[in-house]
Amino acid sequence: MTKEEILLAQKEYLYPAVFHYYKTPLVISHAKDQYVWDADGNQYLDFFGGIVTVSVGHCNDEVNRKVHAQIDKLQHVSTVFANEPQAALAKKVAQITPGGKLTKSFFTNSGTEANETAILTARCYTGSSEIVALRYSYHGRSSMAMTLSGQSSWRLGTPTQTGIVHAVNAYCYRCPYGLTYPSCEVRCAGDVEEVIRTTTSGRIAGFIAEPIQGLGGFITPPKEYFAIVAGIVKKYDGVFISDEVQTGWGRTGGKWFGIEQWGVQPDIITSAKGLGNGAPIGLTVARPEIADSFKGATISTFGGNPIVTTAAKAVIDFIEDHKLSINAAEVGAYLRNKLLELQAKHPIIGDVRGMGLLQALELVEDRESKKPAVAQTLAVMEASRENRIMLGKGGFFGNVLRLSPPMNIGKSDVDEFIRQLDASFVRASAMAAV
Repeated sequence: MTKEEILLAQKEYLYPAVFHYYKTPLVISHAKDQYVWDADGNQYLDFFGGIVTVSVGHCNDEVNRKVHAQIDKLQHVSTVFANEPQAALAKKVAQITPGGKLTKSFFTNSGTEANETAILTARCYTGSSEIVALRYSYHGRSSMAMTLSGQSSWRLGTPTQTGIVHAVNAYCYRCPYGLTYPSCEVRCAGDVEEVIRTTTSGRIAGFIAEPIQGLGGFITPPKEYFAIVAGIVKKYDGVFISDEVQTGWGRTGGKWFGIEQWGVQPDIITSAKGLGNGAPIGLTVARPEIADSFKGATISTFGGNPIVTTAAKAVIDFIEDHKLSINAAEVGAYLRNKLLELQAKHPIIGDVRGMGLLQALELVEDRESKKPAVAQTLAVMEASRENRIMLGKGGFFGNVLRLSPPMNIGKSDVDEFIRQLDASFVRASAMAAV
């Protein structure tokens, strides 16, 4: 198909809710390592990785070799039959979870399914039904996951799942109380208890949160936040669920899972995205006594698929063998410093935040009012396309640039990206002045 035929087919045969970046959709042809090519042959440096999914580079040779071998050996059996790839992945996951305490896994096909499984597991374990989530969060696209999510723009139709309430999040740049960290004494964490006491029966099934809120714009809580919240959740007999769909597998730097950066021991972890490096997988892993409460028979037709679990195990091995978690910390720190230099140069950059190779720039019309620079963000996105770099957009107001490159990039990639991002800010500013 030609580029024009692809775009026409997209418009004619897909749901219109399937949106695209840019005024004219970018048609991707192929990709390798940290680069992506469009249908016209233009090469882009990818600093978004398919929404925090390409963890070890596009079409990774080591991962693909193992996948190719598995395709010729066993392609599908479903969960009613045992198979080595699923068992090997589950064993490996159990070995690297925080403290080695989460040892029983359930595999599905996406982060949405993983979160559905986690909520059901928490309810089975506690005998309670009420769940506390956070504002500005995103947990998926099913009815349940949309109800968990704290953003109206991602709650389509009529999400009506009962028993879910939302506490304020730790959004220091836009503190809901108008306070400043650390003199605020992390007041936002206390809202979790206030919400439990005023909007639930007082005995919750669990609390779910992303260590760093993804679609919220990589909102990163202060170091004390989750420890305080974990204590509150335990006080009210709840299960602590860490949604690691975007923060898992070393991306935050130096740790396998994001929640470890806050020194908190979760009861359940969910993940997807970077675990498969593009292969569709969802993971819910729990403490054994919690997993054992999931009574009765269940099935996932494609969960634990031997090809996908082979890919996921290969991804974990690659991250471990090549010390990519350390690379994420070191190159992430280098990227962060370069972004701070851009902030000093461009007044439109109001906040720089994130951790490891999960970084964000929040753009504002002026730093005093912090009015979201929505139109300018779109202009920077268009300019970045012209300068052949790929980055993401997010945030509650649509004014945050999200950066999540493959974890095996180097400092030279960062240098090139920063040069082109700087040029994109200049270009967008010039366009606005015309």
